[in-house]
Amino acid sequence: MYFAALLARTEDGWEASDTELDDVETLSDLTDLAREASVDEDTVLVFIEQEDAWFGVVRVDGEDDPRIFVSDATAAARSSYGEILLTDELLGREPGAEDTIAALEELVGLDETEDDDPDTTPDNDTTDHDDNDDDGLDADADAVPSGPLGDTRLLADLGLPEAELLMLSTDALVEIADALGAAEVLETVR
Repeated sequence: MYFAALLARTEDGWEASDTELDDVETLSDLTDLAREASVDEDTVLVFIEQEDAWFGVVRVDGEDDPRIFVSDATAAARSSYGEILLTDELLGREPGAEDTIAALEELVGLDETEDDDPDTTPDNDTTDHDDNDDDGLDADADAVPSGPLGDTRLLADLGLPEAELLMLSTDALVEIADALGAAEVLETVR
């Protein structure tokens, strides 16, 4: 079960709206959604929460690049919405690195045969010839660090210091909204 909401900062305080993420496929889509909710390019926060597994906050200030915090990157990596937040940049990877590696593997051919050598491995051979070959099932999991990831100071100037953000676990979005003075408006969309 997911919960997603936008908090837009205005002259009169915060305005909250729940949001559907069905049409959001990338961080760029999410950033555009946040900018549409912005009043005079003020701060907009996007909250995404999956029950007690993880939460994420995306902060968009005008045309600046979005700032992201994810409470548990490993848990978020198992979620389609979490994958939106876990960008190559956030994970410290070269953009498109996975695509490049896949393309190189395809060019080289992973069947370990040379062009002139016939492939003598039977098609029904299920023997594990390479201890590192796990069909790529854990490749992404190994690349994602466990625990919090991202900009831990993204809410510090709004009233939630880094240390407090890192200590949040259950009901994190309520505690964040309370620290921002937006608990009542968030509750209206929850």
